[in-house]
Amino acid sequence: MKKKKIIRASTIPLSLEVFCRGLLRELSKQYEVVALSSPGELMDIVEEREGVKCVRIKMERHISQFRYMVSLCRILHTFWKEKPDIVHSMTPKAGLLCMTAAWMLRVPVRIHTFTGLVFPSANGLKRRLLMATDSITCYCATHVIPEGEGVKYDLIQNHITRKPLQVLGHGNVRGVDMAYYDRRPEVMKQAEKIRKEGKLTFVFVGRVGRDKGIDELCHAFAALAKERQDVRLLIVGPDESDLDPISEEARHIISQHPDVEAVGMQRETALLACYAAGDCFVLPSYREGFPNTVLEAGAMGLPAIVTNINGSREIIVEGENGLIVPPSDSDSLLAAMRKMVKQPKERMRMACNARRMVGERFEQGYVWHCLLDFYKKVMAN
Repeated sequence: MKKKKIIRASTIPLSLEVFCRGLLRELSKQYEVVALSSPGELMDIVEEREGVKCVRIKMERHISQFRYMVSLCRILHTFWKEKPDIVHSMTPKAGLLCMTAAWMLRVPVRIHTFTGLVFPSANGLKRRLLMATDSITCYCATHVIPEGEGVKYDLIQNHITRKPLQVLGHGNVRGVDMAYYDRRPEVMKQAEKIRKEGKLTFVFVGRVGRDKGIDELCHAFAALAKERQDVRLLIVGPDESDLDPISEEARHIISQHPDVEAVGMQRETALLACYAAGDCFVLPSYREGFPNTVLEAGAMGLPAIVTNINGSREIIVEGENGLIVPPSDSDSLLAAMRKMVKQPKERMRMACNARRMVGERFEQGYVWHCLLDFYKKVMAN
């Protein structure tokens, strides 16, 4: 019997590489799987690692009507050729393009997962435009999956769609491979090279952009470092100055402060070593869908300081596995960082809880099982 065909799509290859690591290979046991995203080196990695067909179509993250139409035509041609049974998109631009194209060609099952919403942190015309594009995506989709309860609430409250919304499991699209995210000997050996004796290390992992709260993080850390000589900040992730520039003050702190180290994007064991070299994870983001980095840090045994936003507050329980502060508030962030330094017993208690709490709710096998059950259900209808 011929396998049903699924096209999994994202705007940039990084999303497929991160969110669908191992999943595409697992899906290919039951379905014919095609991955679609913009061209890039990471697509080559996805193709080789997952063993699935990859289609490369450039999708601009910036708003451009002409480029949108070019991408849409190419996606329409791809869908017409491939004749998928399911198109499943994530990320905003891929959602708009792929759901529109799949609707135009009447693909039977059209699924979009909202891994986060941009409009809540936007204003004016930009906010209205973002809400309109999300509404179009939902209209063209047959099924809409919010990654977490916070995203679901925002979609409902802002009247983006009237379609039924289903969070799969406890939320999150990837889950955590608890065997991989572990303090294995090879990870700890590399972490020893990153740690600095006598320094409590705060770790940030993510895009180095304004909406990740980098300005507040740098301001809070610089203030804390004036009070104490035993703290350090490790920043892990790609610089996105072109898309979401941080302040000049933050840029100066990152480049000049002796206790701030920015190591760029890290992968595999090098990334795990960065987590293992830390004492506390910090993600002061303005918006998230369901931040995988908070899950990864928890699996690696780190307590976290996060902002009171979607996703983050669904992972962190105040005082149990971390602390929650208001977004865009460097003073509250400073107070939380200060608490982590001054109360080592509390920090260690939260660290002990972190891995257990992630494993109980977000273990990868459970998350994948929820998705596969969902596919079977929608294909049967």
